Amino acid sequence: MGERERETAIVRELAKKVMEIALSDRHVRMRRRFRDSNDLKIVRPPLLLEEVPWHEMNVDGELDCLCADEDLRRMEYALRVLLFREKHFRCDNFIEPVWVVQRAFTNTGIGFEIEEKRLAVDSANNIVSHEYTDVLADERSLERYHDPVITAHPDIDARNIGLAEEVLDGIMSVELRGSYFYYPPWDRIAMLRGVQPILIDMYDRPEYLHEIMRLFTRGMACEMDQWEALGLCDPRGIGVHCTPGLVTLDHEPDPAHYGCRDVWFRTMAQMFSAVSPEMLDEFDLRYSIPLAARCAYTYYGCCEPLDDRIDKLRQFPNLRKIGVSSWADVERSAEAIGGDYVLSRKPNPAYVVIDTDPETVRREIIETARLCLKYGCPCDITLKDISTVGYKLKNLIVWTETASAVLDEYYGEA
Repeated sequence: MGERERETAIVRELAKKVMEIALSDRHVRMRRRFRDSNDLKIVRPPLLLEEVPWHEMNVDGELDCLCADEDLRRMEYALRVLLFREKHFRCDNFIEPVWVVQRAFTNTGIGFEIEEKRLAVDSANNIVSHEYTDVLADERSLERYHDPVITAHPDIDARNIGLAEEVLDGIMSVELRGSYFYYPPWDRIAMLRGVQPILIDMYDRPEYLHEIMRLFTRGMACEMDQWEALGLCDPRGIGVHCTPGLVTLDHEPDPAHYGCRDVWFRTMAQMFSAVSPEMLDEFDLRYSIPLAARCAYTYYGCCEPLDDRIDKLRQFPNLRKIGVSSWADVERSAEAIGGDYVLSRKPNPAYVVIDTDPETVRREIIETARLCLKYGCPCDITLKDISTVGYKLKNLIVWTETASAVLDEYYGEA
C-alpha cells in the first residue's frame, strides 16, 4: 500500500466512525430538536459548546494527525475534532451524515483596511488584544469606499468536491453548500476606528456616523445581490453562528437556486451595550432592518445585553432568535421574549477558565431553564467565547455534564 492509499484509509476509518454517530437515533432526535426549537416549540434546549480553544484540548494525543498530505490532513483533523467532541462533551454536537464543502468565493471588500497593534499572551491562541488606529477619522477617509465585488470560484469547488468524493466514496455523501448572511457592521467599524471615537461621534458628529452606516449598508446590499446571483445562499446548514440553524421555512425553496429569502440573516451591535435603546435604533436598526427583511429569519445579538431593548428588536419583521448573553438580565429577557422568539442563551465562559465549579454552572443553567419554562420561551444554550480553559480539558467536561444534567431534570433526557 502506497503512502496516499495509507493516508486515505486513515481518513476513511475516521469517517466511518463519524457516520455511525451522525446516523444514531440520538443525533437524529438532536437535529429534530434543533429544528423544533427554531420553529418556536418548547423542547429540551439544544446544548452546545463552541469556540473551543482547540490548541489546549490535545492533552493525550487524540487530535494528533497522521496524514502528511495537506488535503487529507485537513479532513483528518476535522473528523478527529468531531469524534473528540462526541467522546468528551455531553452536549448536542454539530455532526451531520454528510461531508460539507463550502462554496469558494472572494470578496474585494469596500475599500477600508484595518490598522492595528496586537498583543498576545499565548502565541498558540488566536484570542489577542487589539489597539486600533482610526482610519475613518474624517469625511475624506470615506472617499476610499468602493462597492464590493464578489467572485465565485467553481474551479476550486470542483477540485474540493472531487477530492472529498474520491476519499469518502461509499462512506459519506458530499454536498457543496453556500451559507447564510452574517453582518456585524459595528464590529467592523469599531475595528476600523476603535470604540472611543465612535462613542464621541455619537454626540459630536452623529451625521458622520450616519454617512458611514449608509456606506456599509450600501455595501452589504450589494453583497447580498451578488450572493443571490452567484448562488452562494444556502438554507441547509445545521448551524447559525454557534446555535442551531435548522428551521422550517414558510415556503418551499428552489434547490436549483437558493436566494436571500431562504436563509438566515445574523446581525448585532455589540459596542452599543454602552448606549441607549434609542441610539441603537437610530444608528443600527434603521439600517439593518431593510437588509434583514430580505431574508427568511433574523438572529439578533451576541455578547451585548439586550434585555432593555427587545421592544426595539420587534421591528424586525422576520425576527426569530435573540441572543441573551451572560451580561443580560435573564428574567427580564425571558419575560420580553415569551414564546415569540428563541431565547439564545450564552452562559458565562469565565466559569471554565481556571476550575469549573459544578454548583456555579448548575445555578446558571437552572436559572435559564426555570425562566424559559415560566415564560414559555423556546431556547437554545451555547457556551462560547472560550478564550482559555488553562489547558484543562476537564473544565469543559464538567461544564457539559453539569449543564446537561440540569436539562435532564427540567426537560427530560435527550
